[in-house]
Amino acid sequence: MGKVWRAHDEVLHRVVAVKELTAGRFAAEADRLVLHARTQKEARAAARITHPGVVTVHDVLEHDDRPWIVMQYVDGPSLADAAKEAGTIEAREAARIGLHVLGALRAAHAAGVLHRDVKPGNVLLARDGRVLLTDFGIAAIEGDSTITRTGELVGSIDYLAPERVRGGDPGPASDLWSLGATLYTAVEGVSPFRRSSPISTMQAVVDEEPPHPGKAGALASVIVALLRKDPADRPRADEAERMLLDAMEGRDPVAAQAYVPTRRVGREELTSAGLRQSTARQPAPAAPPVTAPPVTAPPLPPAPVRSRGRWRTAGMAVTAAVLAGLIAGGAVFVAMNPSDGGAKDGAAGHSTATKPATDGVPAGWHRVEDPKGFSLLVPKGWKRQMDGDNIDYTPDNGRHRIRISIDPTPDFENPYMHALDLEKTLKKRLKYQRVLLHQNTYRDQVRSARWEFTWHERQSFPGPRHAIDQMYFGDDGTEYALYMSSPEASWETTREQFDIVLQHWRAPGD
Repeated sequence: MGKVWRAHDEVLHRVVAVKELTAGRFAAEADRLVLHARTQKEARAAARITHPGVVTVHDVLEHDDRPWIVMQYVDGPSLADAAKEAGTIEAREAARIGLHVLGALRAAHAAGVLHRDVKPGNVLLARDGRVLLTDFGIAAIEGDSTITRTGELVGSIDYLAPERVRGGDPGPASDLWSLGATLYTAVEGVSPFRRSSPISTMQAVVDEEPPHPGKAGALASVIVALLRKDPADRPRADEAERMLLDAMEGRDPVAAQAYVPTRRVGREELTSAGLRQSTARQPAPAAPPVTAPPVTAPPLPPAPVRSRGRWRTAGMAVTAAVLAGLIAGGAVFVAMNPSDGGAKDGAAGHSTATKPATDGVPAGWHRVEDPKGFSLLVPKGWKRQMDGDNIDYTPDNGRHRIRISIDPTPDFENPYMHALDLEKTLKKRLKYQRVLLHQNTYRDQVRSARWEFTWHERQSFPGPRHAIDQMYFGDDGTEYALYMSSPEASWETTREQFDIVLQHWRAPGD
């Protein structure tokens, strides 16, 4: 179809990528018009999507009787090139990549755009950790006429969803199927359906199940769920997002099992899969509702926390008092677990009247409009407290807590650097262990980071504890941190509650 050039924008003095359409040079007039129309359509499709995971189209210009697309330049290889060079992509990294691609697809679908050509070659891996989806060249735009001829099948055959091969109309589920095939190729090093000819490849897409992705670890069940032949049998995008997040963080995505068909497996496969599929002869267990918290007694599940400035008091990243406490033996741990003597704010008194449960609010939760301007869901019975500039919601004076921190003037360039700096302090404490720390995209903000860790608390709530923190910069540069901690024994429930908080969080002005 064409070439992509690295170029210099002489007006704005920036590096850009320019797509040159070359196929039309040697085509008949009618074919050339179709190709040019597709190029214009690609630009319109990408321009409708505002998302950090979609390559930005800056301009479309006519030169030499054909269109050229001026795009954002991404410094890094495609997923296809990275997988070819490394042989395979590690499963948790593949899940991270898939999570970013899914975010881009969700934004495209919300704008009425289907990508229709999701494949490893169209996933770009920037050297700074970003993941971007490109090449909307055969995208279908809602309301536009399709620029194809009768009987023409457009796209990379081994990444086409079965319904498209059969001639059916594609939908968002078709892009998710292609994402599943892309992730399979990344972790296994081979395309799941590619055969010796286009006809046999299309037949495999429609009729054959892919070999079990034995190198995919916790990601395997997600891939299998996305590659269901019937679009109605695939998970929705929001469900797939939760599954990919679990796989990225090393947990088995339990919800994916509801989409994995029952099948018979042999002894050798059970052994190679580490017995993860040892129950495959039984019907797949029903997935728990993503938004429904588990019933526990007492009903004190730790709620998810958004915390950013949790370590800041009076404009300092860590106060002198905190540092003194740490040097003296780590007695304070103010940001993660403030002492019971911290300033409190009248428990329920400052938690303004909550709205009745609405659609999407899980049972046992309610929405709170906080006086600071943000809004979030908290379990019923959790009360508001203040600790310095931090806002907590807790049922038991901080043993389980949601912590929200807002810093309008952050000291660091991005949340990841902030978390690394905080980690240096925490490493001085007894038995601190990092579970994960990586950059991610949250609420369409690429300047975000996820941090999870454990430690052994010696004072306020003695014993093993676990925490997770989602940090991100808003459009105005404000740093938000949504943080949650609990005893290690409560962590499984706490981790589920954290997802609910993240899903329903509203920053001031949202």
